Amino acid sequence: MPKSAPAEQRAPASTVDRALDVLLLFSTVRAATLGVSEIAQELGMSKPAVHRVLTTLRSRNLVELDEESRRYSLGLLAVSMGVRYQRGLVAADAAIPALRPLSDECQETATLSVRSGDRRYYVEQVTPDRPVVMMVQLAVPFPLHAGASSKAILAFLPEAERDRYLAGRLDPVTPHTRTDSRGLRRELETIRELGYARSSSERQAGAAAVAAPILKGGEVVAAMSVCGPEARFDADAHAERLLATVARITAELDAAA
Repeated sequence: MPKSAPAEQRAPASTVDRALDVLLLFSTVRAATLGVSEIAQELGMSKPAVHRVLTTLRSRNLVELDEESRRYSLGLLAVSMGVRYQRGLVAADAAIPALRPLSDECQETATLSVRSGDRRYYVEQVTPDRPVVMMVQLAVPFPLHAGASSKAILAFLPEAERDRYLAGRLDPVTPHTRTDSRGLRRELETIRELGYARSSSERQAGAAAVAAPILKGGEVVAAMSVCGPEARFDADAHAERLLATVARITAELDAAA
């Protein structure tokens, strides 16, 4: 029988196991952020050990630290990996092929976004063939109250989740981002009535957008948007085309369920 490896040779595997346990914990708990004490208690690790693991993960952009709250969340690299996985989901498979015809019809950029915790990420975009177009950054996090796609997702979350989010800090992304919870709550009610959200310079200065939720079984699974420069953006016309596209995708998802 071969001899077992010395303890010092086995240590790296143990470190990897601990790092994976910490990363997996973020995907299994309902909270978007975790503190060192919570992780230590949940995984049966010492606080110094948790801190060492988090420091390593943070150096690789797998987790990020909120300096004010001292709480951790998944980092950009981990989210980017998750976004790539999201592309293989049924919702993305149904929605991504619809972006090109929507962009061609509106002659503006069409995008698809998904939610992760209290943030929203672009996972795909299609731009029109014209000299000046809007471009978005894929896999970059945005809060759920800034921009049309964010608000389209937030408006259709379960009431308890909306209330929890609106009770938290609503930091501005631009000077035009709405940060008063009472006004935002009223706007979300209007979004639910109309079926789509609008924005102007809320996420990016000079950009306008309309966005609608993609639903599956009544739950919001993504948001599709049309966006372009404010000066030429025809929100009403684009919203009509967007809603027709999203209605077809939602019907496909419900039929396949």
